[in-house]
Amino acid sequence: MSETGMPLFAKPLKIETSFSKEHSVVVHCGDSLAFLKTIPDRTVKLIISSPPYNIGKEYENRTSLDSYFSDQEPVIDELVRVLREDGSLCWEVGNYVINSEIVPLDIVYYDLFKKRGLKLRNRIIWHFEHGLHASKRFSGRYESILWFTKGERYTFNLDNVRVPSKYPGKRNWKGPQKGKPSGNPLGKNPSDYWKVVLSDWEKKIWDIPNVKANHPEKTVHPCQFPIELVERCVLALTNEEDWLLDPYWGLGSALIAAIKHKRRAAGCDKESKYTELARKRIANFYNGTLKIRPLGKPIYQPTGREKVSQIPTEWRQLELVR
Repeated sequence: MSETGMPLFAKPLKIETSFSKEHSVVVHCGDSLAFLKTIPDRTVKLIISSPPYNIGKEYENRTSLDSYFSDQEPVIDELVRVLREDGSLCWEVGNYVINSEIVPLDIVYYDLFKKRGLKLRNRIIWHFEHGLHASKRFSGRYESILWFTKGERYTFNLDNVRVPSKYPGKRNWKGPQKGKPSGNPLGKNPSDYWKVVLSDWEKKIWDIPNVKANHPEKTVHPCQFPIELVERCVLALTNEEDWLLDPYWGLGSALIAAIKHKRRAAGCDKESKYTELARKRIANFYNGTLKIRPLGKPIYQPTGREKVSQIPTEWRQLELVR
């Protein structure tokens, strides 16, 4: 509740630049490590981020893997410090690629978080259809989300993510409950292999489009986080007015997902141009003009009638020659 007694998020919230427990939305431009040091111990319910991959994007300096992880360790120390005892951390990473050889970053990050006492609850695969095409290996079309908790008691809102049972009419066939429905009227507990909303919770792959070309959320950022990817973590792992933190927030997709579902949000990024664009996106969300791909919208499937989905005439001629 606000100081006036009105529910938070009933109206657009002021965007602050420094962290305070009294604030609700914090957008900071600067060094992530320095920003994290301003957050009190055990404040944040959910940390979710996609850190730089050390692949030479415009906002990062490519270095050796040893140096990269050495720089990440003090940041991770701060993340563990600010995470609540009942909190969760979701770390989304892909692969480091050099000379067509890949290094799965999630494997290395697992050890870094594990040695700090965090417990891995799920390794979720985010699948997408589009990306760079490889010529010396299969094209990469997935990234991993490592979901850790700090302790044994953590928020997991199962009823927020239940899915319809395949056989809701199934009944117990023996025992004291014989003849009674064997499932839950709200639906079943989803597995950790997800696709899209209702069917998503069935699988460990989240089939969510990455932000490319015609995606409604596309901006100038080269590695933009889809908002719906964060929404699922927000709904399952936090409650209203809990704090969400993204230490590498890019364009603020994580913060927008949090605000959308009435959570407090804080983020940091060292690139001023992206920070300003993120602030505009938040403002546009409040005024209703921000384009967001709806949570669970089915992925477009070509009908075969579109010109781009048809085999080019030149290729058909080659088939005839063969």
